[in-house]
Amino acid sequence: MLARLWRGRRIPLAWLLLTRQPVRLAVALAGIAFAGILMFMQLGFRDGLFEASITVHKQFDADLVLISPRTMSSIGMAAFPRRRLVQAMADPAVRGITPVHWNLLLWRNPDTRSTRSILTLGFEPGDPLFLDPALTEKARLLTEKGRVLFDEQSRQEFGPIAERFRAGEVVETELAGSRVRVVGLVAMGPSFGADGNLLTSRETFLSLMPQTPPGSIELGLIRLVPGADPEAVAERLRRLLPPDVTVFTKAAFEEFEKTYWRTSTAIGFIFTLGAAMGFVVGCVIVYQILYSDVSDHLAEYATLMAMGYPLPRLLGVVAREGLLLAVLGYVPAYLAGQGLYALVRSGTRLPVFMDPQRAWLVFGMILAMGMGSAALAMRRLADADPAEIF
Repeated sequence: MLARLWRGRRIPLAWLLLTRQPVRLAVALAGIAFAGILMFMQLGFRDGLFEASITVHKQFDADLVLISPRTMSSIGMAAFPRRRLVQAMADPAVRGITPVHWNLLLWRNPDTRSTRSILTLGFEPGDPLFLDPALTEKARLLTEKGRVLFDEQSRQEFGPIAERFRAGEVVETELAGSRVRVVGLVAMGPSFGADGNLLTSRETFLSLMPQTPPGSIELGLIRLVPGADPEAVAERLRRLLPPDVTVFTKAAFEEFEKTYWRTSTAIGFIFTLGAAMGFVVGCVIVYQILYSDVSDHLAEYATLMAMGYPLPRLLGVVAREGLLLAVLGYVPAYLAGQGLYALVRSGTRLPVFMDPQRAWLVFGMILAMGMGSAALAMRRLADADPAEIF
């Protein structure tokens, strides 16, 4: 029994050919890993920036969202009549509404005195705004005019606001040229369009932006009764409300924002092109390795062909070499990608994570890289003639 198994064993020829020269194998794997890391980073930055554009959107306590049809993205929110949000209450599935003012205002760093745009949201402190239940308690602090809640995850360019507030200091500065006081901290995170965030009452917002018509808002949040179908209610509201307002489900509102950055800017094209360049670099590296390996062992392959080994079987050896290079090169690329994603998150606070879809996409690209390069290298073996070699 053991003798038959031993005689019937398959020699791992592809593995032996690759490991015959460890230095060449190490260089090949390093090149494939570099190409994989490049693809991971380019795609990670692209998807991370798209996700960062909806950092605030995802936290809203809403099933439907109203915006002006003139709004293109969160960096330029146009106003629409507030009464449209009130009219939405006519639908029996609507449980509650929250009108929101949205604008980028100039924040003055209390230490350096420099100014920087910060996203400011104004709402009625008694209305639900975010899914975080802790905000309900903190929102009560905004009832006094001139009070704001500062996002502790904002970038450091706004100053050490969170540190000073936790230390018990009175933190006051200027917002849109008016004096405001920080009365609490929230955790929202910067987005692609804004490096920091502030929450304030509607009264304070209108005092900061006196040119804003009091009957207009930039965002309307709608909450539905449990069990209601957001898509169906959105369709009913589109028929009910005039065309000066656009109705989105929350998911569609998030996709609307990402679509703007994906199609109206060069971000998607640039990072996709970077990933494609990484793929091309990897193909060149793998092809050079496999072509050199086939050329170095051409006499051995020719001997096997003269002994009667069919060409497809020998081509399979080259294909397995490409598969092994792809799998072995992907592992360090994946691990390095995880580490670099963590570094990017800590340095920029962008939501760059290793999601399974991207991991499989890069693996598929590296696999295609290996198998495609193997197919090109096979031409060298297919053209080999034992009579000419010997």
